[in-house]
Amino acid sequence: MIISQYTSLIKSEAARLGFSFCGISKADFLEEEAPLLEQWLSQNRQGKMQYMENHFDMRLDPRKLVPGAKSVISLLLNYFPEKEQDVTNSQYKVSKYAYGKDYHKVLKKKLKELHHFIKTEIGDVNGRAFVDSAPVMDKAWAKKSGLGWMGKNTNIITKTDGSFFFIAELIVDLELEYDKPIKDYCGSCTRCIDACPTDALIEPYKIDGSKCISYFTIELKENIPQEYHNKLDNWIFGCDICQDVCPWNRFSKPTKEPQFSPILGLLELSKQDWDEITEDIFDKVFESSPFKRPKFEGLKKNIAAVKG
Repeated sequence: MIISQYTSLIKSEAARLGFSFCGISKADFLEEEAPLLEQWLSQNRQGKMQYMENHFDMRLDPRKLVPGAKSVISLLLNYFPEKEQDVTNSQYKVSKYAYGKDYHKVLKKKLKELHHFIKTEIGDVNGRAFVDSAPVMDKAWAKKSGLGWMGKNTNIITKTDGSFFFIAELIVDLELEYDKPIKDYCGSCTRCIDACPTDALIEPYKIDGSKCISYFTIELKENIPQEYHNKLDNWIFGCDICQDVCPWNRFSKPTKEPQFSPILGLLELSKQDWDEITEDIFDKVFESSPFKRPKFEGLKKNIAAVKG
């Protein structure tokens, strides 16, 4: 079997598993991203996310993560919901990606199935699956693999379906046909930058992670700085502002992945329900949810900050 056949087989199986897009790039050193990452870290744009400072070399070279790596298979999985929260009456807001089951588990299972398929159909191919769990620059690889362009809001945007996607990789020691990056279609639009209430988007294509509402409400273990309390715009978990205002997301289509369907009752929770939620109820409702990352204490911290 030749390289082009291997590539077609893998992309067909990725589609069968429910992935929205699949692109492949050569596993090589990320020359363009290296100085940008170094500068970003030197300016402390990572905030308290110390893990971003670790494994600098691995972050830039997949061959240090998977010995003999030849290809990075990048995949996107749509999570755009069929129904969204009703945020009238100053309702608390939750990022759409957290409506359903924890995406780490969903994507990891699909990636393992894809790897098993490759081994069965092609041979003993060594590889590793990555879903936000290791020093891999997801967006850089998605861009290199032609899945979309890097928007001014630093998200990967597709021309046909917008940007509400999870990104994952399967890095393998198998040579494949490589895709090429696509054109940037942001044009002169700056809606995402103009709409960010905390000025986290400091310039096109550059984000200060330490000012992002998602960082404050998910990653930051300490109290949210007082000066940002009146800028949280009622977000208590994550933030979708820079994607919601993006013109390309008028093409977003509801996900076909049932595991991303909203947790029963989540969209109907009132402000009072959130205020009065107990730890027992939190643990039951959000057992397999991204909400487990900030935990109950983190949620209450976020609510207190939104309330000022």
